[in-house]
Amino acid sequence: MDYIALSDNTARQIIDSSTVFGEFVRVKNQAQQYAGGMYWKRQGNYEYLVKTAPDNRQQRIGPRSADTEVIYQEFTARKQALEARFKSLRAAFSDAERLNKAVKAGRVPNTVVSVLQAIEEAGLGPHFTVVGTHALYAYEAAAGVRIVQGALATQDIDLLWDARQRVRFMTDIQRLDTSVLRVLQRADASFVRKEAQNETAINAQGFEVDFLRRQPEGDDPHPFRFSDDEDDLWPVQAVRASMLTNAARFEHIVISATGRMVLMRTVAPQVFIEFKRWMAAKVPQRPEPKRRRDLRQAHIVQTLLDEGLLMS
Repeated sequence: MDYIALSDNTARQIIDSSTVFGEFVRVKNQAQQYAGGMYWKRQGNYEYLVKTAPDNRQQRIGPRSADTEVIYQEFTARKQALEARFKSLRAAFSDAERLNKAVKAGRVPNTVVSVLQAIEEAGLGPHFTVVGTHALYAYEAAAGVRIVQGALATQDIDLLWDARQRVRFMTDIQRLDTSVLRVLQRADASFVRKEAQNETAINAQGFEVDFLRRQPEGDDPHPFRFSDDEDDLWPVQAVRASMLTNAARFEHIVISATGRMVLMRTVAPQVFIEFKRWMAAKVPQRPEPKRRRDLRQAHIVQTLLDEGLLMS
């Protein structure tokens, strides 16, 4: 058997944690819209409402009136309500992570969770998709099973960059005033660009993060570095990456062995199956052990779909 069902207790904990995670993220995103504040500013005989941003930028809303009084009151009330709800959810989130660890709800490598968290917290999550073996962690979590370890072992994670959104990506990177490598270093300060492999970041334990991209289409820039930082990474062209770029997506919460949670963005299970079968059959000089693992992974995911444990 290539997988086993989770115990009822563990499966229930994953469901409960996923619910807490989803609400935590939703409220956090809403609260960010109310970051900063509002206040009344007097200038001579004139009084007007000002909205402040976290970076101290200010926006004049308008002179004091019945309308701006309503704006101020609604903003203040909503901000206070969201802050109170977020505080409560943050405590529930911590409890969920503690219980995740206690019941062994997850087993995703800590480095993988840290990398995905750093990318998400930087606001860059929608630009990258997990492709390859690590997608199995999202599928098994959704299916409520544990896939055999032999089908999972790998010392690197592949992240596909969405070249279709390059303008938005470049805007986000410039706004953050950072580089992708520096984002990874928030997860693990030992990450550096690997010598002679500009698409790869490697940490002090030898774990690698490989960045892929589709082969250039239209006005895609090539070559392309993620930022102006000379030490930043250059995503490498990958065969059939265009198909993966355009493929349907699959998102699910994954949990580390220490209980930490993060959203994994990957490709739909059927896309994974088709890609793995293609890799096994069509990629020249692919080592036989990797071919066998490709076919085994495709078979496992297909079985989960066939048995109704996983929805495509």
